[in-house]
Order: sequence, then structure tokens, then C-alpha cells
Amino acid sequence: MSKIDKREEILKAALQLIAEHGFHGAPMAMIADKAGVGAGTIYRYFENKDVLINDLYRQLEDRIMLHVSEGYSQQMPIKERYLHLTTALLNYLSSHPLVFRYMEQFHNSPYGTEIRRDRIIKNANGCDAFRELFQQGIQENCVKDAPLVILFDLTFGPLISVTRDHILGFISLDNQLINQVVEACWDGICRHPNNAD
Repeated sequence: MSKIDKREEILKAALQLIAEHGFHGAPMAMIADKAGVGAGTIYRYFENKDVLINDLYRQLEDRIMLHVSEGYSQQMPIKERYLHLTTALLNYLSSHPLVFRYMEQFHNSPYGTEIRRDRIIKNANGCDAFRELFQQGIQENCVKDAPLVILFDLTFGPLISVTRDHILGFISLDNQLINQVVEACWDGICRHPNNAD
């Protein structure tokens, strides 16, 4: 097995074990065993578990953003851009349950809190497409003039809940239901002409 293959096997094993058992329930030795590498070998690729957890998060986030960016253009109208991003995100997460479970754990941990603070509040890299869309929508008076963190919550909160319910078998997402969900999210953030915010 090449160095790149070993690293990928370790990341794949970490994704599965952490998604199933949580960060604390998946020690490095267990991840190494699942990946088919020696317990000491894992540290050649990842200095410690924190590095592994963050590297895996970045890899998964890159994959997700690559998927949701496919066919996306900043030249589209704001609503069309929003529906494109949220539909693609909901499709991806609902069809990749391990990725969803990992990302949900990450974002509800101290790791995720720090990244969220940096990206939403400090405008660091990440979630750029959504942040730019919200900022432009506010400027163009078609998105509610609310703090960015609220616009993210009104978008991602429902998407996460619906994805979780789909994965748990409470609902079965199809294109029609996905369209209803993302339209409802849009209704939550858009500025309605007859209503003052």
C-alpha cells in the first residue's frame, strides 16, 4: 500500500468509526486497526488525533463544496443561487449518512465552534458562497437584514434536521420533498415586499 493509500485508508476508517462511535469512542489504535495499519504507523500521517479530526473535516468539506458548486454561477439571481446551493447540499448530505454524522458531530464540538466563529463572525475562509449570497441579498433588499449567523441558522438548521430525520427513517426525501424544504428555507430568509423586517 502506498503512502497516499495508507493515509486515505486511515481517513476512511476514521470517518466510519467516528460517525458510529463519536470522537471519544474511536481511539487512534482502533482507527489504525480498522485501516489495516500499525498503531504507531498512524502517527506518521497524523501528529495526533486533533490533526486527524481536522484534516478529515477539511477533506469532507472540500468534497461537499465541490458538489454544491457544480453548475453554480454568481450570475444567477439570488433566489436561484440559494435554491441551487441548498438543494445540492441536502441531496449530498442525505445520500452520504456517514459524512453527515461526522459533520454534525464536528460542528457540535469545540472543533466546530471555533471554525463557525472564524467563518461566520470573523469572515474567514469557508462557507463563502452562502456568506456572499446572504450579503448580496441584504444589499439588494431581497434577503432579510439579519445578522449572518441568523441567516445561516435559518438555512442550515432545517436542512440538518430534515437530513437527520431522513437518515433515521422518519421521512424519505425525494425531489418533491427536497424542493418543498429548500423553498421553506428561502421563505424564512427572504424579504417579503409587503412585510417590514
